[in-house]
Amino acid sequence: MPRRSIWKGSFVDAFLSKMRSNREESCCRKIWSRRSSTSPEFVDRFVQIYNGKNPVRCKITEGKVGHKSGEFALARGRRKKAAPSGTGNTNIRGKGRRR
Repeated sequence: MPRRSIWKGSFVDAFLSKMRSNREESCCRKIWSRRSSTSPEFVDRFVQIYNGKNPVRCKITEGKVGHKSGEFALARGRRKKAAPSGTGNTNIRGKGRRR
């Protein structure tokens, strides 16, 4: 389901349109425009997409055409899984409690 109107077309930054014309010149280019849509001219090429901290290397495949370039470089890190809450002790009242 496209988000933009069909008559507007997909958004591609001016820098990326210049990069499409110089295809043989560039092998692995950096992209700062995360809002631009990927076009079929970038298929089977490696690009580096900036995630806000450092560029992330990504290969553009046919399945990624039409998506925004920011979808392939996560800007936020993954959350680490929480450690297990107990070590096997099922005593609800707590350790060392005397009556």
